[in-house]
Amino acid sequence: MKTTGFRTIVLGTPWRNLTYCIIETDEGITGVGEARVLGKTHTVCEYLKDVERHFIGHDPFDIEALYRRMTLLDFGKAGEVVHTGLALVELAFWDIIGKACNQPVYKLMGGQVTDRVQAYANGWYTVERAPEQFAAAAQRVIDRGYRAMKFDPFGNGDLELERDEFFKSLDLIEAVASVTGTYAQIMIEMHGRFAPHQAREIARHIERFNIGWIEEPVRPGDVPALESVRNHTSLPIATGERLYGAPEFREIWGGQTVDIIQPDITQCGGILEVKKIASTAETYSIMVAPHNVGGIISTMAALQLCLT
Repeated sequence: MKTTGFRTIVLGTPWRNLTYCIIETDEGITGVGEARVLGKTHTVCEYLKDVERHFIGHDPFDIEALYRRMTLLDFGKAGEVVHTGLALVELAFWDIIGKACNQPVYKLMGGQVTDRVQAYANGWYTVERAPEQFAAAAQRVIDRGYRAMKFDPFGNGDLELERDEFFKSLDLIEAVASVTGTYAQIMIEMHGRFAPHQAREIARHIERFNIGWIEEPVRPGDVPALESVRNHTSLPIATGERLYGAPEFREIWGGQTVDIIQPDITQCGGILEVKKIASTAETYSIMVAPHNVGGIISTMAALQLCLT
């Protein structure tokens, strides 16, 4: 089997656009990949046109070779755009492989080891930034059956928050925690905006709550800053959605600086690359929660991985 052509489609959503890569083969099987590209949609689509030689005219079963062609054969260092483009192609390749074999992808990657994947709610707090509004929204999440929810309570801030904003954010966390109690965990999204001292202070104030993790407390890739937070809190720390490819996770492993890694399949090179990252995490007893803010294809790709 050989791939014969591709096209990209961008679909608008109320939040962010979704980009699709549709790849055709000489056996009539079509595969579709998906990614949520933040601020670089046109760039990624044009990049795929530039590197068409790496994935058109090739056997879609040869995913390891695809990865090498797209990350090593071009001289520049592969970053976000390359790994997102690679993921779009790789997901389409897995779609083709699954259809050709008449098997779900997890069956082709070592098979199923679990039949349950825990989910948490996100995007539920599009309400006024007031404690009573956050508490009511959190209650609605629990009423829908969720046992975990994630939210970003913080307002504008670069490295640190103004003091009134700092305490307002803590009030929002406390309001949600008063509803969730011990029934549901809350994950605190920090979006990599804080300096270590501010992240440590926030962690210290919220340790008394039922916190599943604090996410990206410092700038992505800043391992010394991450270690500083790690050494001053007992809260689980999660990071990794803005690391691209297995080499960028390398500094995390030895120091046990995080408890949960969150590679995004659609920005990290695809399912197989994240499977490799997850296998390394397992050897260090680090948990894996694939980051996903995409559509149905991205979500199903994450589920295929989680089942293994």
